[in-house]
Amino acid sequence: MSLVKPKKFLGQHFLTDLDIARRIADTVDACPDLPVLEVGPGMGVMTQFLMQKPRPLKVVELDGESVDYLRKTYPKFEDNIIEDDFLKMHLDRTFGGSSFVLTGNYPYNISSQIFFKMLDFKDYIPCCTGMIQKEVAERLAAKPETKAFGIITVLVQLWYDVEYLFTVPPGVFNPPPKVQSAVICMKRNGVTDPGCDVGLLTRIVKQSFQQRRKMLRGSLKGILPDGHPCGAMRPEQLSVAQFVQLTNDIAASR
Repeated sequence: MSLVKPKKFLGQHFLTDLDIARRIADTVDACPDLPVLEVGPGMGVMTQFLMQKPRPLKVVELDGESVDYLRKTYPKFEDNIIEDDFLKMHLDRTFGGSSFVLTGNYPYNISSQIFFKMLDFKDYIPCCTGMIQKEVAERLAAKPETKAFGIITVLVQLWYDVEYLFTVPPGVFNPPPKVQSAVICMKRNGVTDPGCDVGLLTRIVKQSFQQRRKMLRGSLKGILPDGHPCGAMRPEQLSVAQFVQLTNDIAASR
């Protein structure tokens, strides 16, 4: 059987190191017993290890050539292969309304969109693991007062605890990406109500970081209350909790 040719327009970089594939597959054990949805399985290098775990598994793949390969390679698994665009899926229906672990060697060109999709269905995804660009992983796990701290940091860490697990070099992929990769684990932090208007918080965070070099009194001019203590701060200096408080202060001043 011929191998699948990686497609640049789909952001495909197929992992070839079986040891790393097993290590990534084992990250789903951070949330044991739950079903698993793997995004972008390609030729199944991770899938083969996920299949060994005693829990339901489904994979979603957009590339028809990869789907054909998986069906031929794992014929008994055919009913669990979903040929679809992950970004368009109704994740509340994937396992009949049950919660599940999200994992994968995520396509690099849509990794941020994948995590925003995760946030939309956070009540169904208590745990998300997998491999992404090192730069994105650093943003997800960033601490305040660092250059990596940004929009996706705040919006994800509002709901998830993020752990940067390990770095993966380019040489274990076909084709090798031009960047380093990293494996992460995100688990729901127990917050069910952040105590603020999440829609307003999202707008404030995005507006703040779109002009991240400015003090907040500049980037949030017109909505930040006069004399607010955060006015003399830049957005990366605020913690997630401080963004929540800032959101409430702005809401109360309207």
